[in-house]
Amino acid sequence: MTTLKDKTVFITGASRGIGRAIALACAREGANVVIAAKSDKPHPKLPGTIHSVADEVREAGGQALPLVLDVREEDLVKDCMKQAAEHFGGIDMLVNNAGAIRLQGVEKLPVKRYDLMHQVNARAVFLCSQAALPWLKESDQGHILSLSPPLNMDPKWFAQYGAYTTTKYAMSMLTLGMAEEFKRYNIAVNSLWPRTLIATAAIEFEVGGPEMMKQGRKPDIMADAALHILSQRSSQLTGQTLIDEDVLRDAGVTDFEHYRYAAGDKPLLDDLFLE
Repeated sequence: MTTLKDKTVFITGASRGIGRAIALACAREGANVVIAAKSDKPHPKLPGTIHSVADEVREAGGQALPLVLDVREEDLVKDCMKQAAEHFGGIDMLVNNAGAIRLQGVEKLPVKRYDLMHQVNARAVFLCSQAALPWLKESDQGHILSLSPPLNMDPKWFAQYGAYTTTKYAMSMLTLGMAEEFKRYNIAVNSLWPRTLIATAAIEFEVGGPEMMKQGRKPDIMADAALHILSQRSSQLTGQTLIDEDVLRDAGVTDFEHYRYAAGDKPLLDDLFLE
């Protein structure tokens, strides 16, 4: 295990939800945190901007750099990576957290929505990882962590929302490929996915609404698992598609009740792609 103190962590989609939680977890360890997201101005329905999270990061003990980033824009991604590296003197870790979701079948899914999911999910992992690589190669603790699931090829995960599934699986396949490709640079590449539904805006507005959120966990569980992964030496853990609960159990955590989003005895819902 190593420390994240003074390490620079670049997090996409970091203005709310899981990205924000990971940013704050890293900040508590004394990391430099790049909060990269589109949310420059307050949203009427969704709390949080890159600037509000930057304030929280500083309050938690980290250094913050808020950057406006749309992960679909190649030149902007490259420019943000360069800004981050120049500001903090390098980049040690990249967390590919930005995501797009629409649980709809091929028959009625608009092509532009498929394009969005492909660009924000799979293509962004490729683009951001490639853009960060020159600085990750210089780090003594280089990590790429993408929020994507294990590869479960049961047809049921493709039948109703094959477009979303294929873009998320593509992220995990890139994890497997980059782990082998970047091994010679001593860069760890892994994926992380939640055992249960995580209560985020995506669940509230795209999937099941506020009631479904009550059967999920807080983003903190993903943040704690991500922190544990990023704290590993690069040579010790790579090429894995990991589950948050399993990561934390291996770290000695036995009580998960405090991660519940809502008090009560409603059963937690398993996340997609898990049996």
